[in-house]
Amino acid sequence: MSNINQVRLTLRDSALLISDYYNIQYLTGFRGAEGDAKILLTPQKSYIITDSRYEEELATSVYDSFEVQITRSFDEAVVQLLNRENITTLQFEDTLSYREYRLLKSHSRLKLSASRELIDKVRSIKTPSEIGAIKAANELSSEGYQYVLNFIKAGMTEKEVATSLDDWMKSHGSTGASFETIVASGPRAAMPHGSATSKIIQNGEMVTLDFGYYVDGYTSDITRTFAVGNPSSKMKEIYEIVLYAQELVINTIHNGVGGPDLDQVGRDYITSKGFGKEFNHGMGHGIGLNIHEYPQSYGGMQKYQTHTNEIITVEPGIYVEGLGGVRIEDDLLVTKDGYKDLTTAPKNLIIV
Repeated sequence: MSNINQVRLTLRDSALLISDYYNIQYLTGFRGAEGDAKILLTPQKSYIITDSRYEEELATSVYDSFEVQITRSFDEAVVQLLNRENITTLQFEDTLSYREYRLLKSHSRLKLSASRELIDKVRSIKTPSEIGAIKAANELSSEGYQYVLNFIKAGMTEKEVATSLDDWMKSHGSTGASFETIVASGPRAAMPHGSATSKIIQNGEMVTLDFGYYVDGYTSDITRTFAVGNPSSKMKEIYEIVLYAQELVINTIHNGVGGPDLDQVGRDYITSKGFGKEFNHGMGHGIGLNIHEYPQSYGGMQKYQTHTNEIITVEPGIYVEGLGGVRIEDDLLVTKDGYKDLTTAPKNLIIV
């Protein structure tokens, strides 16, 4: 069954207006810039609405599945199509702007409702080709991590490390990063999302490296923490706690396990070691076309359960203000009986 038909089965008598860039890409393969297209799905038809810049591209790619509407006014085109098909109930995504919402609202006979991650849940179950692309992205990122270990040394800045990694990844097959690479050294590693700065990496400091890169349209998301020179015994202890917590979570993964259960097994262990307050973010999330997709953060989703062929991250961390931090993150494919770790970069504490 096609992705479009899977979504349409949930519509009943309503229509769905799709404005999220990644959902449009997922359903059509369209890779224009964000905001350059909308999709309208009705119970009978599929429309893609864009402008003349993409007319030729779409003519060779989606005409069999979609009726293409070329216009300079997406909103007016949506209203005209809704009138043409006598649609009275319209679902919309949270990426719809307030201005667009008000225009639709002014179309008084429309009953509007939020779609509540409808396509996101379909996207979360990966096809073999999607799994292959994410696996390839992970393999390249794991090689990129080894590249960093081979050149990094005390005296370099965090930005130098991030820039060198970016150049290497792009020259070895990636089309680009899915988020700004995090390089956080020494006390700065106590910030979970510390973007690379001009700070000079000192001997004896731990360095957290968090990055994700696209291959064939799908991204990796991995984090490794390592040391430049011999770190303190306290940081070594923290590293082993985080590593063991991650192993506990990973070994709990299988089809049907609850998200809160995954979160709890690792969080409880970190808490038992006295660092519960120093683990201040979710245990993980889904990845795919986007760096964060359904489930956005599985720990707090009481009704969320894993499904075979989802790919989720597991990324526990401990962050001690004034001292530093450790995070270790892998991308895991959920299987019927367990999991497959797609991230092949080594996880033992490496001292360079």
